[in-house]
Amino acid sequence: MPQAKEFVMRPIGHVRSPHGKHTDVPKGLGARHVAEGKIVVEPEYELGLTDIEGMSHLYVIWVFSEAKGFSLQARPPSSSRPHGVFVTRSPRRPNPIGLTVVKLIAREGNVLHVSGVDMLDRTPVLDIKPYLSSVPSEELRRGWLDEEEARQGSAE
Repeated sequence: MPQAKEFVMRPIGHVRSPHGKHTDVPKGLGARHVAEGKIVVEPEYELGLTDIEGMSHLYVIWVFSEAKGFSLQARPPSSSRPHGVFVTRSPRRPNPIGLTVVKLIAREGNVLHVSGVDMLDRTPVLDIKPYLSSVPSEELRRGWLDEEEARQGSAE
C-alpha cells in the first residue's frame, strides 16, 4: 500500500459567527442553520471573489480547529446508535474538515455576508466554491438519517 501523502493547507480567511462554543450550534434532526455571519477572506485572496455576487449559495470548506483526535464511529444527538464517522457531521474525523452550504447575502470587498452558518466564531476557512447541485431530489438518499426521521416521526 502506498504511503499517504501529507498536504499542507493555509486558511484563506475565517468565519465571524454568533456561535461562540460548540453547544451554541443547533444539532440533531430538524436542526435549522439560519444564523447569519461573515466570511472574512484574507486581502491577498480577494481577487478570487470576482463574480461571486452572482451565486446564491456557496460551499464553505473549513477546519474543525477545536477538535481533538478522531474516532471512526460517532453517535449523533439524533440517533440511538453509533454510525461510521464518514456518514455523520462529527468534528472528530481523521482530517477535521467541515463542509457547509451557506446563502450569500452580500459582498463587501473581502467580506461575504452569509446565512446558514454552523461554524464557530473564528473558524478557519480553507476554500469557497459555488454550490452547484446536479443530483435530482428524487434520487437523493440520506441513509440512516431518513430511517431515523421516519422512526421518530412514527413515535410522535
